[in-house]
Amino acid sequence: MNRSGPVGIGGLFFRSADPEARAAWYREHLGVDAGQDAVWSQEAGMTVLAPFPADSDYFPANQPFMLNLRVVDLAGLIGTLRAAGIEVETREEWDTEIGRFARVTDPEGLPVELWEPPAET
Repeated sequence: MNRSGPVGIGGLFFRSADPEARAAWYREHLGVDAGQDAVWSQEAGMTVLAPFPADSDYFPANQPFMLNLRVVDLAGLIGTLRAAGIEVETREEWDTEIGRFARVTDPEGLPVELWEPPAET
């Protein structure tokens, strides 16, 4: 079969004042193999690519995007992050039929949404 077109996200690139320290934060706290020479082999699953209205309040207006990571055992990850001194935001309304959500902010202020999809039944 001859197929053309995207089959997944190949990378996410963003500017950083201290790329090495920021990549180390992602590796240490979120388990993401990050950095210019790193390749993170992620599990297959859903990815949402969704432009938001310019006036959306879903994430900070001064950020052009928000990183959303699929996670397993959100409660356990929240405990680990808080034990490391990282502030984790949770809200009851973020626990929905499409999963559970929490948010952290990386060392340079980028919001990172943590998403635990519902268990498959």
